[in-house]
Amino acid sequence: MKGRKKGLKNVEPILVAKEKLDLPEKSLDLIFMRNVYHCLQYRVDYFRKLGHFLKTDGKVAIIERNKPLTLYGIFGHHTHKKTIIKEMKKTGFVVNKEFDFLPNQFFIIFVKMI
Repeated sequence: MKGRKKGLKNVEPILVAKEKLDLPEKSLDLIFMRNVYHCLQYRVDYFRKLGHFLKTDGKVAIIERNKPLTLYGIFGHHTHKKTIIKEMKKTGFVVNKEFDFLPNQFFIIFVKMI
């Protein structure tokens, strides 16, 4: 892992299969997804389940394309920012921070509603 090579001892990446959530409850500080949100089915249910694995002050960071990626005229690989915020609210998460430094993506950090 690159983090270990750089001396980071407090980072442990955990790759989770699409639908298999085999993690200890309240064990995660951060759930990070980059260009994955659009691939998930039943996103509201998925994030409701994921919420159980976050610590009380845990966060969900989502980076997603801000416009569709096209390949041979086929659109895809994109979810509108408003859709993500709306769906995450249904799961009990609200926007904590937004970043706009990525040219083709938006970056949102969510926290659990209090």
